[in-house]
Amino acid sequence: MMRRIAVLDAPTNLGLRPPTSTSVPGCAKAPGALRDHDLLARLRARDAGCLTPPRYDPGDWRPGDGVCHAREIADYSLALAERIGSIIDRGEFPVVLGGDCSVLLGSALAMHRLGEAVGGRIGLVFVDGHSDFRHPGNASYVGAAAGEDLALVTGRGQADLAALEGRRPYFRDIDVVVLGIRAQDEYRLDLQAAGITTRPVPALRAEGAARTAQWAHEQLADCAGYWVHIDVDVLDPAVMPAVDAPDPGGIAFAELEILLAGLVDTPHCLGVELTVFDPDYDPDGSYAAEIVNTVVAGLAPVTAPEAMPPRLLSPRPTPGARRATERTTAARPDRAERHDGPAGLDGAAAVQGSAGFEGVMRTVADTARIGEFDDEDLGSSRIPARSEVADEVAAEAEPPEIRDRSPSEPSGLAAQIAATVEREPVGPPASAGPGLRRPSPPAPNSPEGPQADTA
Repeated sequence: MMRRIAVLDAPTNLGLRPPTSTSVPGCAKAPGALRDHDLLARLRARDAGCLTPPRYDPGDWRPGDGVCHAREIADYSLALAERIGSIIDRGEFPVVLGGDCSVLLGSALAMHRLGEAVGGRIGLVFVDGHSDFRHPGNASYVGAAAGEDLALVTGRGQADLAALEGRRPYFRDIDVVVLGIRAQDEYRLDLQAAGITTRPVPALRAEGAARTAQWAHEQLADCAGYWVHIDVDVLDPAVMPAVDAPDPGGIAFAELEILLAGLVDTPHCLGVELTVFDPDYDPDGSYAAEIVNTVVAGLAPVTAPEAMPPRLLSPRPTPGARRATERTTAARPDRAERHDGPAGLDGAAAVQGSAGFEGVMRTVADTARIGEFDDEDLGSSRIPARSEVADEVAAEAEPPEIRDRSPSEPSGLAAQIAATVEREPVGPPASAGPGLRRPSPPAPNSPEGPQADTA
């Protein structure tokens, strides 16, 4: 049946380095900027309020001190987990407006608690332009949780963040699907070694956004449900430069809309969080408006009036193939490390990469002028207009027999979704919680305990 959305603001910026030595990250302003474009009214959502974060103050942090703001992030994560859990207990669909990517720790803790309550595991669909997999095992030092959130929620890193309430990991490696990272992501081989399933942008685009959503759902078929994390830097900076670390080679708004619609179009999706939008780089509000349009359209399946929620069609993958990690051969880029630690000694205070308004605008201008998409990998030399992408992605995702329909038949996103879904009975018994599946009995000798700490 129709699920009511509850919007919760989580305007934390504790997980980011300062843009300059005398400023703070602007993503704490994101929830307000999105609400200004009537997000709640358009979603017909309940206002679940705002969880105010602690003060942003790196103090005398230095490289080697561990994650900056660790105590504050831990306290905030515990409070955020409580708020998310209460929304789910009401039978509602939480939409968490970050803030930086460190909000994932609170969401992850809430999902681990929920999995324990229903006797199953909760998975994670991680939609992000970067893997955020930096940890003490693969980096000289850590510092900014927003660049380390996936590592932390899979049990890597310091215990005061990676093992809250003694829970470690919050998500098992095999229960994580990473979508939208760049082909040359610096930690892609670490993800592969860990057994974390990935689909970088070239593969996502080759398969289509709708089929990628379907594929992600299949990878988590053994989970009782899953949470969706979306960092808006998954979008290409030619269309979304208002982030702290814009990186060429991302997807378009229309692709994100279709991907989100496919991921939430099942009772097993438990909620969504949106992170890293920085209104400081959006003085006229145009990017906020575009994000709201995309989120409203992408979440439409959640509030659809149909009594039987649809599920994307696909044959169940074979056990051997289901966990295969996709590989890429692109070279590691020469660019500044994303979400580096807060300003410290030995030049750590320098703002790297394209941080700051001028750097962002240079990135956009260069991308628009020369086209940062690689022709061989992406089959395109530019970011097309939204209408072009919507038509192309919808056509790409459709089966051949649907592509050949007559011009008088429905086209675009609605037809694409209608052509790729089937009805299923309304999910599990109420005792399993909203959208949760009771897990099948474990196979003999199957590991059910938590993964060992790999940090």
